Amino acid sequence: MIRAPAVTAALAVLAFAGEAAAAPTVMSLDSCADQYVLALAPRDTIVGLSARADDPDSYLRARAIGLPVRRATAESVLAVGPDIVVRYWGGDARLESTLARRGVRTVKIEEATDFNAVRANVRTVSAALGQPAAGEALVARMDAKLARADGAWKGAPALYFTPTGFTTGPGSLVDAMMRGAGLTNLATGSTWKPIPLERLVMTPPRAFVLGFFDTFAVAMQRWGPGRHAALRKRLAGRTAASLPSAILGCPAWFAADGAELLARAAPR
Repeated sequence: MIRAPAVTAALAVLAFAGEAAAAPTVMSLDSCADQYVLALAPRDTIVGLSARADDPDSYLRARAIGLPVRRATAESVLAVGPDIVVRYWGGDARLESTLARRGVRTVKIEEATDFNAVRANVRTVSAALGQPAAGEALVARMDAKLARADGAWKGAPALYFTPTGFTTGPGSLVDAMMRGAGLTNLATGSTWKPIPLERLVMTPPRAFVLGFFDTFAVAMQRWGPGRHAALRKRLAGRTAASLPSAILGCPAWFAADGAELLARAAPR
């Protein structure tokens, strides 16, 4: 016959094991962090997303519907008491240390200039959320897209261009997307820099890769270089692909969508 104290002890052990296995509650502080949380955290563990979680440039905006939106402040975070906060840039400089003093762990999404760094980000966040298998599934999906895109343009030259008239070269994630599809980036240097409008109109490259032309950037830059009539004529017929804002604003697995989109536009 099993004694009552033994039963009580066994139940306590089982209860403790259940608690230990439970996924941590989580809150994200900015649009990029939203994507990681929406992709990797069980829905019932998400206690807060940023105000931009359902914006047009949010990759997983459909998943954000119905989830709570909160401000990226210490007061807002501590009011709901998540176990983990995921952050790319959201909140002020003191937020992380403030949360640490109150026992809330911050998991940081690092800047990524290539797909190896993206893999590291996915694995860091998925491990922190207790979802390593889900993280590996995202990495595998990304790698499959990169494999399909590999070499499609056979080294053809192209220039990346935004509505604000900026470009970026080697050492950026945009460049990694372009190289992933077999394009050679005509820009030099990894920093974002403006391109003279006259140069683009008078001596346009054979191919443009456009970015941020689909959503808010166009409205904000109605009179910017990207809206100039002469340049628009040059873009017509020279645009390899226009990359949507939703895949450009965050160093995440869906950057591979950019490489795949470019590859699909490659001449056969």
